[in-house]
Amino acid sequence: MSADLDPMEFARIAEALQAAPTPTRTAEDIVNYVRNQLDADHAGITLIRGRQLETVASTDTLVDQADALQYELDEGPCRDSSWQCQTLISTDLADDSRWPRWAPKVTALGISSVLAAELTGRPDRRIGSINVYWTQRRIFTADDIAFVNIFGRHAALALTESVDKAGLSLALDTRKRIGQAQGILMERYDLDEARAFEVLRRYSQDHNIKLRRVAEDLVSTRKLPSTLRVDNNLAGPGQTS
Repeated sequence: MSADLDPMEFARIAEALQAAPTPTRTAEDIVNYVRNQLDADHAGITLIRGRQLETVASTDTLVDQADALQYELDEGPCRDSSWQCQTLISTDLADDSRWPRWAPKVTALGISSVLAAELTGRPDRRIGSINVYWTQRRIFTADDIAFVNIFGRHAALALTESVDKAGLSLALDTRKRIGQAQGILMERYDLDEARAFEVLRRYSQDHNIKLRRVAEDLVSTRKLPSTLRVDNNLAGPGQTS
């Protein structure tokens, strides 16, 4: 069965992906949709994380295993697609010499065919790849390739937008929490804003806890950690630690 190239369907799925509430949900919707459209057995998403690759969504653990082998062996279609911005297919992995170490191992897991489609963001930013697996040999059509390339662009834009929004929301919420925590310290210890922030920063460093977590705990419990020190030289007149 070839994938549907109906423009109205692409518009509908693009709208649905953009409406997903979190990056995780966006990624999950992408893999489920592409698996259904291509009548595949398994699907996943590989994202570039600095100099590493990571599977961030998968339909099942077999995808995680197949992808992990690629990262470990540094070869495979998803790895090549992510780094080289290519769409790659293999109808019969048992007879594919491009990945001499990975192909036999993944064939032993029960995978026969694979398609890896690039995820390229805006402007032409490499994001990763969509990885689709079949347990039976798959004969790929021109429509399959056209579909996954078009869908890949929609998926990349939706995923990038979702991650950017989540990052902005997290940054705004972090600043808000830190401000609230500073307010608690300022009130209890008669500190100014800069000194209150220094107390939080020092506690974060001394205990290897992210500043956001320190602020969240202080705001939620309204209690100061027993090991949090407010030195006399940071306190205002008449205040002690």
